[in-house]
Amino acid sequence: MSQQYRFFVGIDWAKEEHTICVLDSEQRILDRQTIKHSGAGIAQLVELLTKLSDNSPQSVAVAIETPRGAVVESLVERGFAVYSLNPKQMDRFRDRHTVAGAKDDRRDAFVMADALRTDLPLFHRIQLDHPLVIRIRELSRTDEDLQQDQVRAGHQLRELLNRYYPQMLALCPSVDEPWFWELVELAPLPVKAAKLSKSKLDHLLKNHRIRRLDAATVRAALNVPALKLAPGAAEAAAEHVLLILPMLRLLMRQRKDLQSRMEVLLEQMSTEGEFSEHRDVAVLLSLPGVGRVITATMLAEASQALAERDYHALRSYAGSAPVTRQSGKRKCVLMRQSCNQRLRNALYHWSRVSMQADPRSKEHYAALRAKGHSHGRALRGVGDRLLAVLVSMLTTGTKYDPARRMGRTTQ
Repeated sequence: MSQQYRFFVGIDWAKEEHTICVLDSEQRILDRQTIKHSGAGIAQLVELLTKLSDNSPQSVAVAIETPRGAVVESLVERGFAVYSLNPKQMDRFRDRHTVAGAKDDRRDAFVMADALRTDLPLFHRIQLDHPLVIRIRELSRTDEDLQQDQVRAGHQLRELLNRYYPQMLALCPSVDEPWFWELVELAPLPVKAAKLSKSKLDHLLKNHRIRRLDAATVRAALNVPALKLAPGAAEAAAEHVLLILPMLRLLMRQRKDLQSRMEVLLEQMSTEGEFSEHRDVAVLLSLPGVGRVITATMLAEASQALAERDYHALRSYAGSAPVTRQSGKRKCVLMRQSCNQRLRNALYHWSRVSMQADPRSKEHYAALRAKGHSHGRALRGVGDRLLAVLVSMLTTGTKYDPARRMGRTTQ
């Protein structure tokens, strides 16, 4: 396979500058230099490789540890074959050249170029995603970051309330509802809670459409005797609480805005006719347990595997494919740790909801549990089966039909 390439390039990628090593097919070093991470630096790299290959970029193979970024996209757009490798693979390839564990940027660039020359099938060829996929990936990852910030701020709010105002937590233990935030603002201290009128509480609950509680229940919860603290401690904690509430509201608005944008993009992708993989959105959404967030995550993190209908790559990326270790008479099957964590989380929630909504998934889950598997292992089994169904549906272009899955044996 490597005979199609005349030159092999290793790029030790960094934030500020990249170290480059160029080899020919006989392992001779043709060039070594460092370029800046800038437009001029990347243009310099492209010019160097274009000149070296006599304006034949298809004869140059490039190895790099990241699958995306300005360097990768610039090279792929200009016709160079770019391959990515896992950092753990890089450690193993480095051991070929030094047993002492020595490491530097120049050596790593050489190791990547040489490994690409000798072990090309072990590398993953990078293909640029469609602009819609790139956008959905950015929105999906930003939504996850905002969710983590929201959870972190919620934990801070809960800890502060538990420190001086635990009776407030009895009304909303999750502290993630806007009506609760407004209630805290109305009565940030226990002494102020006793002054809240029934009409004001009725208005608050009615305005937020809260029917599980009434004003009398709220007043009874807030009138529980307060904790005895040092003078000023409750006031200091209350000030901190009032600073967190606007942050929580902002994060909630931003997440809603992001989710609206993802819905628009998914709708656009489902009707896009230029690329067939965009029509896969309708197939994905037809599966039980799959919603907007899981669909966006699947398209963002495994777009190439979905486009290629590669079930084995998909289950490896999502962590549902187990890892077998066998030596002599000893054999053990372990959970895969090296995977895309976003895909793993998406597959977990997909399996969990599918197990509740789809009879076949529920049956499969129950059978795995009856065999003694843990909850997590059973959900991975359900998810693995769902990925196989998804790939089959994408291959045939059909939407999910629960009747076609019933009656098959559980494995």
